[in-house]
Amino acid sequence: MTTFVDRVELHVAAGNGGHGCASVHREKFKPLGGPDGGNGGRGGDVILTVDQSITTLLDYHHSPHRKATNGKPGEGGNRSGKDGQDLVLPVPDGTVVLDKAGNVLADLVGHGTSYVAAQGGRGGLGNAALASARRKAPGFALLGEPGDLRDVVLELKTVADVALVGYPSAGKSSLISVLSAAKPKIADYPFTTLVPNLGVVTAGSTVYTIADVPGLIPGASQGKGLGLEFLRHVERCSVLVHVLDTATLESERDPVSDLDIIEEELRQYGGLDKRPRIVVLNKIDVPDGKDLAEMVRPDLEARGYRVFEVSAVAHMGLKELSFALAELVAQSRAAKPKEEATRIVIRPKAVDDTGFTVTQEADGLFRVRGEKPERWVRQTDFNNDEAVGYLADRLNRLGVEQELLKAGARGGDGVAIGPEDNAVVFDWEPSMTAGAEMLGRRGEDHRLEGERPAAQRRKDRQAERDEAQQEFDDFEPF
Repeated sequence: MTTFVDRVELHVAAGNGGHGCASVHREKFKPLGGPDGGNGGRGGDVILTVDQSITTLLDYHHSPHRKATNGKPGEGGNRSGKDGQDLVLPVPDGTVVLDKAGNVLADLVGHGTSYVAAQGGRGGLGNAALASARRKAPGFALLGEPGDLRDVVLELKTVADVALVGYPSAGKSSLISVLSAAKPKIADYPFTTLVPNLGVVTAGSTVYTIADVPGLIPGASQGKGLGLEFLRHVERCSVLVHVLDTATLESERDPVSDLDIIEEELRQYGGLDKRPRIVVLNKIDVPDGKDLAEMVRPDLEARGYRVFEVSAVAHMGLKELSFALAELVAQSRAAKPKEEATRIVIRPKAVDDTGFTVTQEADGLFRVRGEKPERWVRQTDFNNDEAVGYLADRLNRLGVEQELLKAGARGGDGVAIGPEDNAVVFDWEPSMTAGAEMLGRRGEDHRLEGERPAAQRRKDRQAERDEAQQEFDDFEPF
């Protein structure tokens, strides 16, 4: 049964925003209390967060579909809907987030590092928030925005200081088992190691991690054998250790040719040329292995490699190797730039930036693209004429009509707002009006503008008394 997965495709869905509420306050003796519809709640985000206790992507291999909760709709009495709960997905340290095209979206290294994979939708405004001096009693509310739907690829790249590379059965697993407390599977057949193994080594005052990468063969950089499945686990390592088998039973192999083949695969994979190398001649406890190690050592040292003769079984030469690795790791850490706190850079948009574009397509359709107009369309209830009129006003204030005229649009031309697969298409008429205008100015309630009945009756009685008094004053006796 698979217990280690280092690449998965994850389908994430953020929560939808709650709809705003269109409500009018009702109370005894206050029949016209005004709008009191609350706003909808925000949809929950899907957040990937590094957790040091997680070492595999196995959970997402079995359950690749994840969804955050939706925001609740607003209610009357100025009660806003509850926000949706964020869905936090723990991932291993060293996880890379990519899109379907292979572009890197985030590189999650370090405990607590997070990335919002899908953002929740905004909640719609209630009619209380839409009220203004001109629109005293809106008869509509805005809809909540849908949350993001995204397909992302998660790739795990092992975070370690030292990587052991070499042919299958070269003794890498045995070496990591005696250098650290790791307990990898060890057997006398190729490809015993099917997953990277991590161990912690203490050499003096230096503590570093060491990774046993599954065996490489010719063509690994093109995907042969375990190939690219595990070559990426070498990318983050500061030091590469070539583990060469000096007691191989294959007559066509020898340590020098093995080294040349693995180096060629690393070169073709790319990005590893400047990593310091150490060569380990393993299995010198075997008599033929000791002789072969003494024969090839001068040739390897002439190439500039530091060579160590070890035996994982007999525990020979391990102390010198561990301290040499610790020295290289310490040098690599010292050469890295000091980490600084992330600076927050605010880049305000230009004042004259309209935030949308108008283009004419081959079929004569005019398409409007932009964050604001597309969001406004998503939040509009097209079953409500007043809401449609409100959308028309917003687009007009944004300058969409003016840009359409500049682009050559005429009355009756087709206009689409949004992407091709999800756009609202309508026949455009300059200065659009909605049916609600037949009732007066959009969003107004003339009952709220006039006097209340009791107050009007008092004013009428007072006017009658004033008129009677004026007649009495104007009366002249004979």
